[in-house]
Amino acid sequence: MQSIKNKTALITGGSKGIGFGVAEALVNENVHVAITGRSQKSVDEAVTKLNKLGKGEAIGLAADVRKSNDQQRAVEAVIKKWGKLDLLVANAGLGHFGSIEKLTAEQWHETIDTNLTGVFHSIKASLEELKKSKGYIITMASLAGTNFFAGASAYNASKFGLVGFTQAVMLDVRQYGIKVSTIMPGSVATHFGGDAPAADDAWKIQPEDIGQMVVDMLKMNPRTLPSKIEVRPSMPK
Repeated sequence: MQSIKNKTALITGGSKGIGFGVAEALVNENVHVAITGRSQKSVDEAVTKLNKLGKGEAIGLAADVRKSNDQQRAVEAVIKKWGKLDLLVANAGLGHFGSIEKLTAEQWHETIDTNLTGVFHSIKASLEELKKSKGYIITMASLAGTNFFAGASAYNASKFGLVGFTQAVMLDVRQYGIKVSTIMPGSVATHFGGDAPAADDAWKIQPEDIGQMVVDMLKMNPRTLPSKIEVRPSMPK
């Protein structure tokens, strides 16, 4: 297996949930990690926790994936700090749920702009540096990107789009030695939708499980690419 020690990573939406779980797993492998989030306060709190692990180093930046300039700033911060970028984890996402009858135009645009266009901005900002490092792009989609359900028209559209977008990007950039994968989790115990993880969520996938998956993907022999991964709870409630 490949060593990932001293690799550098940028994780969008890394202050909590899946993003933080991935950041924690990478820092524990001596990876240097930059996380972004909309709130500087939450980013700073997460970075403090990560740096207490005493292994890889973490930095944080308030950045909105809906703004291309914010994503460019985040990449520049990684390069200024560590001189290279090896991994982009495009994780930032949100969901508005309810019937199409009640879904507002504002909710539609926020969902698409964050979950789909935001990934476009993150990849575009990172691409030249990832060409240099022959790096890795991982997008965080969802089983909602292949399974539609009532009350999720905007969310389904964003994740269906993200799965297709990621797979097309994979074909576009593999000529540069860049690997591209999308992870499609089912139920995960996170703060998604404003809920706080509780004891009743023990049956769900945990953020650290996704973190371990990312580590395993990075350590895999570069000749092999797990381009699309579905992951779900093994024993649903």
